[in-house]
Amino acid sequence: MEMEQTTDIALRGQLVELLPLQTEHAPQLLQAAADGELWNMTVTVVPGPATMAAYIATALDGRRAGTVMPFVVVQKSTGAIVGSTRFWKIDRINRKMEIGHTWLAASVQRSGVNTEAKLLLLTHAFEAMQAVRVQLTTDELNEKSRAAIARLGAVQEGIVRHERIMPDGRKRNSVRFSIIDTEWEAVKAGLMLRLGR
Repeated sequence: MEMEQTTDIALRGQLVELLPLQTEHAPQLLQAAADGELWNMTVTVVPGPATMAAYIATALDGRRAGTVMPFVVVQKSTGAIVGSTRFWKIDRINRKMEIGHTWLAASVQRSGVNTEAKLLLLTHAFEAMQAVRVQLTTDELNEKSRAAIARLGAVQEGIVRHERIMPDGRKRNSVRFSIIDTEWEAVKAGLMLRLGR
């Protein structure tokens, strides 16, 4: 059973909407990234004024190729774009993908926005796309991100050494986590509980 081909969809929850990333989202994404000057973080790559256009262009190239589904995260209560996330490394034959390139404005971190966004993404992956595996990867040094991924119910698989080179030239070791299809119901129940539903 092959995964569906659609790469241009919107996912809607109670707190957030995940809408397909568009070129015209650049100013609002910059405003979200400015909330905490996220582009100055050394343990993740968040686009800033000098890199936003290339960031969006790369995401849209991936969408055209069918290997990336990039979204903006919209906070429903304000209508504001508060960050970005995506499916990438989409492998339709093996029914697997990665959730990544996730970043949120400082003011909405630990607010339920990330939890619901992950619930929407994972539900779409396992229930609409029939995924057998969804992986998440973060910098070994990014304790906050590692803790957030573990709270989702993902299983840490190991550390991939020198997995990528960061903009400052540092060779990054990455921590790989995954959720597989047989774990999805328990993960979903945990996320629903955390959201109070």
